[in-house]
Amino acid sequence: MVGEVNPSASFAALESDSDVLLIDVRTRAEWAFVGAPDLSEIGKRLILIEWRRFPTMEINSNFIDEVDQAVKAAGVEPKELHFICRSGARSMEAAQSVAKAWGAQGRSVVCVNVAEGFEGDLDAEGRRGGLNGWKARGLPWRQN
Repeated sequence: MVGEVNPSASFAALESDSDVLLIDVRTRAEWAFVGAPDLSEIGKRLILIEWRRFPTMEINSNFIDEVDQAVKAAGVEPKELHFICRSGARSMEAAQSVAKAWGAQGRSVVCVNVAEGFEGDLDAEGRRGGLNGWKARGLPWRQN
């Protein structure tokens, strides 16, 4: 089972608990051109792993292994893994995939989808980034 929180609650969990990690599952193009959450002010590093590969949007067949490697590199056995994408759909898929794989391995972790994602839902003008999501909530982020 995968939990779900809004971006503000995710940031609060990341800020207050060293055993919570954030994995951004968007594409390299999105990270480069749209920006990404910035966790430096809370002493954490964002984990970047594509769930679907641009431009074909095929599922990354190495995703679980890449999550395992990133978690080991972080040096903690997380009690929660938070997953974020553009608006919450791909990150839910990724969270469900990790929950299933780790559960089958007997590993205990709570997987959490960041609802609204980084850019949020489309507004009345068909644009993202202003209605809801990480950016619209004023949480720290940066653009390359």
